[in-house]
Amino acid sequence: MSSYKHKKVISIGTVNELTGLSLRQIRYYEERELIYPERTKRGTRKYSFSDVETLLQIADKREEGVQTYEIRKDLQSSNKGKVMERMLRGQLNAHFRMNK
Repeated sequence: MSSYKHKKVISIGTVNELTGLSLRQIRYYEERELIYPERTKRGTRKYSFSDVETLLQIADKREEGVQTYEIRKDLQSSNKGKVMERMLRGQLNAHFRMNK
């Protein structure tokens, strides 16, 4: 079951209110491949709570002068680590369930 934090249910207007970022900034970060909202059949963007957290981290880094390509590199390496951690956890769970 997927965590509520990862469900894409939040509109761009709500993300704007939660983060204080302009609609243009949010769209720009999508263009720069820093976030990946889902699109409805009508093309409406939908974000998750984890996307909102990521946007806040991006905003903080941008205020510090970090360029978007550097942020993307950091996010990609962070995501690789999370994927490896989930894979390892899954392997351990599978192994110990089989041995019970």
